[in-house]
Amino acid sequence: MKTIGLIGGMSWESTITYYEIMNSQAAKRLGGFHCAKILMYNVDFAELEENMSKGNWDGNAKILSDAARTLEKGGADFIVIATNTMHKLVPLIEKNIRIPVLHIADATAARIKRDNFKKIGLLGTKFTMTQDFIKDRLKNAGLEVMVPDDKDIEIVNDVIFNELCLGKVLKSSREEYQRIISYMKDRGAEGVILGCTEIGMLISEKDSVLPVYDTTVIHAEEAILKALA
Repeated sequence: MKTIGLIGGMSWESTITYYEIMNSQAAKRLGGFHCAKILMYNVDFAELEENMSKGNWDGNAKILSDAARTLEKGGADFIVIATNTMHKLVPLIEKNIRIPVLHIADATAARIKRDNFKKIGLLGTKFTMTQDFIKDRLKNAGLEVMVPDDKDIEIVNDVIFNELCLGKVLKSSREEYQRIISYMKDRGAEGVILGCTEIGMLISEKDSVLPVYDTTVIHAEEAILKALA
């Protein structure tokens, strides 16, 4: 079994889900007392959030590159970054390490394509929904990507940073997400990507009129498949 280098803490709430899924999947596939081999570097999300608010992406690239190098030195065989937004920095991180990064968008696109869907809705932070670092990889895989309108982008983003990252799960916010997902369905979306690792705290398959692709679950499951390959 390969050793997974997990960069967590963005937020720690969703990192728990990664840890649980990777260990439970290893146990399920291997049986007995097996669990995943994981080295984890938990960053302080407050530092990264402050850099994001100032547009200091170079600062975040240094924090995550340092974390990745530490995991590589510790014996990790590949890197899993437990967040969507920070995948914006993957090209910079890859320049600082010799081991591969398992990209969250590639794993998600492969899962969607197995279901033969073409047009997909994307929810996430404002960075993920408005910038191209996730959308372009999905498009390069042959998918048509839809995001909410400007007003709803702000709603989705505010819920992530002001509620979910702080462990708050509100019924009113779930209803807003459900409204936005329904609107995407009306515009032709065949499924919806929960493109922030916290959204799964709020929305599950039973809460959505569209099939749900939770990037946290998909990414963690793909990490185990790669570790066992």
